[in-house]
Amino acid sequence: MKAAERNINDVKVISYYTGYIVIGTALLMLIPILTSIILKEYEPLIDFIISINISLIIGFGLILIGNTNKDKIYMEWKHGLIVASLSWILLMILCAIPYYLSGHMKSFLDACYDVISGFTTTGVFLLQDIDHLSVSLNLWRHILTFVGGQGMVVLAIMFLSSKTQGAYKMYVGEGKDVELAPNTRNTTRLIWIISLLYFAIGTFVLWINGMFIGLKPMRSLYHAACIFVSAWSTGGFSPMSQNMLYYHSFSYEIVTVIFLVLGALNFGLHYAIWKGNKKEIYKNIEIQTFTATILLTSFFIVKGLARLNVYPNATAIFRKGVYGLLSAHTTTGFMNLYARQFALEWGDFAILVMIIAMLFGGCACSTAGGFKALRIGIVVKGLIADIKKSLISDRRVKTFKYHHLKEHTLDSDVVKSSALIIILYMILFLGGTMLGCYYGYPMLDSAFESASVTGNVGLSIGITSITMPNPLKVYYIIAMYLGRLEFMAVFALIGFTIGGIKKLCIRK
Repeated sequence: MKAAERNINDVKVISYYTGYIVIGTALLMLIPILTSIILKEYEPLIDFIISINISLIIGFGLILIGNTNKDKIYMEWKHGLIVASLSWILLMILCAIPYYLSGHMKSFLDACYDVISGFTTTGVFLLQDIDHLSVSLNLWRHILTFVGGQGMVVLAIMFLSSKTQGAYKMYVGEGKDVELAPNTRNTTRLIWIISLLYFAIGTFVLWINGMFIGLKPMRSLYHAACIFVSAWSTGGFSPMSQNMLYYHSFSYEIVTVIFLVLGALNFGLHYAIWKGNKKEIYKNIEIQTFTATILLTSFFIVKGLARLNVYPNATAIFRKGVYGLLSAHTTTGFMNLYARQFALEWGDFAILVMIIAMLFGGCACSTAGGFKALRIGIVVKGLIADIKKSLISDRRVKTFKYHHLKEHTLDSDVVKSSALIIILYMILFLGGTMLGCYYGYPMLDSAFESASVTGNVGLSIGITSITMPNPLKVYYIIAMYLGRLEFMAVFALIGFTIGGIKKLCIRK
């Protein structure tokens, strides 16, 4: 095949599947459209009708550009990665339209900021006057974070033909790699089955709890659905601007802790336990690492807050300190205190612990962000293995293994790839910290906010606001996007784009 034909084929493959994902996600706007009709919210209804039509036109247009016999399409790894990363950019723009049309956003950039925050399950926002937001638009925010937690590509693959080539490559491009079934389509279905079953359970429990603390039945149900979606997706959005402070309920906080921890666990672990393999809970290197880092950071946060006498008793330290730490470590971003309380009350040590927890994050192939416990465990185990190798005889060959859903050989390539991703996260985090300092924010505040967006957490120390400089908003959007897709898919898109531009320049 000639170079020109290869380029055309690349564009067709990428365009076809990107269009399919755009249409699949755009159809989710039917939910807020129906909500607007039922609740007679006519202005949001018009906003969503405009948005869904624009999205469907672009989606079908992309499919037409890539119109070919899809049974003859061979999707390469680069195609799968590019489709995943490109679809996220397009969907960020398209899903921001109803935000912008609502009049609750200062600019379209701010609307894109909130959408990517939802898709990446980060949870920081620039939306104004949330307490008076229409139910349909507020629901749309939570739909985005729920779909983003599982993945837009994961959603689209469920409805693709089982004969579709390259589904796994798109699946990996969205930062997932666990296989729950023999084929990718059934794996994505299982992911959604797991999520929807938890949704039913979690919403019911929070609904009952909400009525117990004084919410009216229908309002309690609405809040329960929104809060569960944010907890399970480790997204951190809330129907009210005060977030978890609005409820003033210890029981509500306990229930959310259970589901945000469950949301931060690997989908493969959920499936293994459901199949009766309970030993996986304590044998899995990822769970061992995740548990160890949670216990250590919780211990340090308690010591730091107790030393400063920030809270009067153990219950208060748990509700504010440990809850905040768990929210940070699972990259959920629920807040039951005001943003500036971190800076004004917690002290430098506690803030530093929170930064570390946010960067560590949850588990691989979950809804959580951050380094991921699996990578941390592999790097630590790799270091231990190297020390052991240096202490044994050169004539003795020893193979090191680790357990993650099954036995794996701990080779140097696995350790290096895990370390590389961690290094890339650190570079992204340091870049955000430096940019925050450049714009005059204190270093620790800049580091806190940068860790939050890089790890897709959503906690804020007060920097995120409509008044922050636009370049910082753009950097945070990039950080959320890169952190969620874990770099490689985005690098593939950048490389493909630069390559295409170079070829055009050469032809001219």
